[in-house]
Amino acid sequence: MGIDMFDKLEKINACPAPFEFYTAVDLWTDAHTSKKMLEYHLDDSIDLSSRNKTFIERSVNWIVSCFGVGENTRIADFGCGPGLYTTRFAEHHADVTGIDFSERAIDYARTVAAQKGLAINYHRENYLAFETEKRFDLITLIFCDFCALSPFQRKTLLTRFYTLLKPGGAVLLDVHSLNTFDMIEEAATYERNLLDHFWSPDEYYGFLNTFKYDEDKVTLDKYTIVEKTRARTVYNWLQFFSRNSLREEFEKFGFEAEAFYSDVAGTPFSPESPDMAIVAKKR
Repeated sequence: MGIDMFDKLEKINACPAPFEFYTAVDLWTDAHTSKKMLEYHLDDSIDLSSRNKTFIERSVNWIVSCFGVGENTRIADFGCGPGLYTTRFAEHHADVTGIDFSERAIDYARTVAAQKGLAINYHRENYLAFETEKRFDLITLIFCDFCALSPFQRKTLLTRFYTLLKPGGAVLLDVHSLNTFDMIEEAATYERNLLDHFWSPDEYYGFLNTFKYDEDKVTLDKYTIVEKTRARTVYNWLQFFSRNSLREEFEKFGFEAEAFYSDVAGTPFSPESPDMAIVAKKR
């Protein structure tokens, strides 16, 4: 009994190699967690799955102005969630496409579009595999989704972005900066029903191990959820960037880094900012 428990605890606290495991599909497609994620998306008072309504309105207004969004503008929003950006882009008469893993989020977005009479093209799929004959003026990936991808996945995505953009088209996305990385500390915590039943409606024990990979500028929040009938592990990876490392990543795939900001609302770039946004154009 003691040896078996020790081995299980060793496994719970084991540190994997960067991006060794990938469980994002489970997070966004599980019936319970996807419901909780949608609730967070739609809660204007918190910045968990999406930013708050005030920021989103300011962000959309800046994007519309910066990129001249109008009737002939084709926009693809990768990781669109429940349509907080796509709906607003369409209200500015853009031709909008939204792609997201979560069936629950896409269903909500489609309902809103129907209620508002907006013709938005929604696709419920892994955006790393998204294909279409359309070519876009602007591609967005907002709320630091790019950070959750492995180097191979980012390569796949940037290659796909390049293919899907019109000549001179642009990508707008945001990432976490090294300032945020420097503030994170390794930790191990344990709690019954960790995160207030986020992981399951039933009783469970939750273990959270935060690992930091200094050389790679990567962190991992490793959640081990132990219920009566099952145990599972969820890996939440984050890659952090400097301005130079983000620029180099884009330039390798044929983009030109046109501008950097502190966020996707056009706030001027600050070296002290916890996040940053890039506008990169297809050469």
